[in-house]
Amino acid sequence: MAEAELHIDLGALAENWRRLAERSAAEAGAVVKADGYGLGLAPVAQALARAGARKFFTAIAEEGARLRQALGPEPEIFVFGGHMPGDAALIRDAALVPLLNSPEQMTRHLESAPQAPFGIQLDSGMNRLGMEPADWAAVRGRARALGPRLVMSHLACADAPDHPMNARQLAAFRAMTEGIDAPRSLGATGGALMDPAYHFDLTRPGIGVYGGLPFAEAQPVVTLRLPVIQTRDVSPGESVGYGMTWIAERPARIATVSGGYGDGIARGMAPQLAFFHDGVPCPVRGRISMDLIGVEVTHLPEPPEYLELLGADQRVGDLAQAAGTIGYEILTSLGQGRYARRYTGG
Repeated sequence: MAEAELHIDLGALAENWRRLAERSAAEAGAVVKADGYGLGLAPVAQALARAGARKFFTAIAEEGARLRQALGPEPEIFVFGGHMPGDAALIRDAALVPLLNSPEQMTRHLESAPQAPFGIQLDSGMNRLGMEPADWAAVRGRARALGPRLVMSHLACADAPDHPMNARQLAAFRAMTEGIDAPRSLGATGGALMDPAYHFDLTRPGIGVYGGLPFAEAQPVVTLRLPVIQTRDVSPGESVGYGMTWIAERPARIATVSGGYGDGIARGMAPQLAFFHDGVPCPVRGRISMDLIGVEVTHLPEPPEYLELLGADQRVGDLAQAAGTIGYEILTSLGQGRYARRYTGG
């Protein structure tokens, strides 16, 4: 049987990064955590490096070490999670830059990897990672003397540019970093699309590079096609799938495709989800199961060999809306599926 195929257009990915870099009044880095948002860490990062990215961000040191193997010695690789217990060897050997999130992490770093560079992550109001003002005040002098490679924070509401939280965080970040002689960074994709006041010395494009919102002008990067295993005719009154959640009101032709929630296609999408064939929408019928999905193809002239879930007709944001989630979760979930990855461009 033909494989389900996740097509990744590295050329579109690189172009999205270039457009976001052009929108930035500062240098643009690239966020490649979670295996390059589920699309493959090495090919994604290498395409972005060829496009001009020189600073990369991962979530944990193990990701950073794999990224160093893929990119070689030149780019700077920052680790959002900072310096966790047991990270010292990875940080030294892979020349990583942990973004220290607490006085405890600073102590750990200076004791176990004293010659290794570091950055600082500040909490400007998101209450997720980073040093709060009191903690930062306690270590600021020492950090400043040692020369951090980057001082950063993260916006909580950048996908809503007019949200008052953005201005509050901008003011807090400015106050916390006043007089610091180090590059500063506040905005990721959403921040890069906002006023240049949010750009500082470095922006950190992430989801927009991969074709997701809030970068509405992004080119689609991912196409997902699922093979049809079997097609059957269903009579009025017959049901499809578990729980009899869909019952045919008229004669229907149902294609069963190879894929399901075991491949990152969320079960809750079913009522709103459609597949596409040559631009024609084909609605899901019944529940999404672990490995199989029923799709109505009555209106197609012939039974299809494949149906497309993600591509030009249905973008990452559309799937996120159907699932009641965000594009980040869609991409990273699909990236864990049993798909053959096909790379083009870049």
